Amino acid sequence: MDNSGKEAEAMALLAEADRKVKNSQSFFSGLFGGSSKTEEACEIYARAANMFKMAKNWSAAGNAFCQAAQLHQQLQNKHDAATCFVDAGNAFKKADPQEAINCLMRAIEIYTDMGRFTIAAKHHISIAEIYETELVDIDKAIAHYEQSADYYKSEESNSSANKCLLKVAGYAAQLEQYQKAVDIYEQVGTNAMDSPLLKYSAKDYFFKAALCHFCIDMLNAKLAVQKYEELFPAFSDSRECKLMKKLLDAHEEQNVDSYTEAVKEYDSISRLDQWLTTMLLRIKKTIQGDEEDLR
Repeated sequence: MDNSGKEAEAMALLAEADRKVKNSQSFFSGLFGGSSKTEEACEIYARAANMFKMAKNWSAAGNAFCQAAQLHQQLQNKHDAATCFVDAGNAFKKADPQEAINCLMRAIEIYTDMGRFTIAAKHHISIAEIYETELVDIDKAIAHYEQSADYYKSEESNSSANKCLLKVAGYAAQLEQYQKAVDIYEQVGTNAMDSPLLKYSAKDYFFKAALCHFCIDMLNAKLAVQKYEELFPAFSDSRECKLMKKLLDAHEEQNVDSYTEAVKEYDSISRLDQWLTTMLLRIKKTIQGDEEDLR
């Protein structure tokens, strides 16, 4: 069946659901089982929504899921209402990101009211991702990642909370909120250090924290590196720590060439990602006579 056929079928289902809702609101229906008609209407709206999805009419699918969700709310079916709002949000993601966020927020309200904080956290991440990629509002993305981390922490899901916090730290550093980033990297690094499984990643977090310190002040960075070496002796032997020491020496000598050489050497073994490149360039600009390029 082609898309126009599916769309026509979805429209017919919508009309049927609308009729059921109207009938359920009549006086006689109120006396004789109006709620069962409303339940039937919920089911038909959801079927219409799925048909619109097959026809790739995402806005119409989102609207139909919303109608089902609102009826479920009237019937006090909280879980079903939340599920339909999430389905609506997922449909709207493809057509209207702001409306997707509105639907996901309504689902989150229901889930938090039911005490389902882990699910609420997951949907806060979905909203953060829409702000990251579709609406490009990093401050709002940060706020939703932070909220998600809070909910995960309250449910003792620390590794999920840390993933969200690391997103916050990465963006905070890009927005030059270095102290906020340092606090998170140090906290996550300290937690990782005590875990046999995560121990290896601790050096990366301390490295990132040290770079953020360096963006604030060179002396800060020097003291931070010493602190991390005492706290986590394995950091001393890491390539990240050795790079930091070379960068600090180059900065102290105001030697752009040796700074660039140290970065090149590191990059030849571990490729620099976009975040590290940005931070290293910012620090390099504080050395006199720099020419804007790392490699």
